[in-house]
Amino acid sequence: MLIWLTQTMQNEVRQIKMFTEGDTLDDVDRQLLAILQQDATRPYAELGQAVGLSAGATHDRVRKLRERGVIRRTVVEVDPAAIGRGVLAFVMVDSTKWVGDSGDQFAAIPEIQEAHVIAGSASILVKVRTSTTEQLQDVLRRMYAIEGVSGTQATVVLETFFERPVAP
Repeated sequence: MLIWLTQTMQNEVRQIKMFTEGDTLDDVDRQLLAILQQDATRPYAELGQAVGLSAGATHDRVRKLRERGVIRRTVVEVDPAAIGRGVLAFVMVDSTKWVGDSGDQFAAIPEIQEAHVIAGSASILVKVRTSTTEQLQDVLRRMYAIEGVSGTQATVVLETFFERPVAP
């Protein structure tokens, strides 16, 4: 038992040293990120057991992933339909001038979940969730009020097969 504990502790020291000396993710980091993306409420002891570390070493790993910005935040995933936001649309926003500096204006519209400056025929791509198509129309009107916006092309989603997090 003592030999096993010593080997485990040496392994953890090696992994912690490797983690702190470089900014690259190793296999343990990737495993932790994958597990946390499935359920971020799992205790550190359970996470550590899954990746072969103690609870303390696991806590340090996760803390360092947060400090480095790899883990940006921890959120609760809510079913949009369950809270009355069942209409999902992706909107391509056309412009007459550069609107890449208008992020705060798009962010001021609460129904917009994401906004991306893109290359291609449109300037901005936004993800919108509303309760009704009438509310979607109102969101489009508010986007037209942003200086430089000259048009929109909305695509309403009929069914979502899946949404997946970024793979570590």
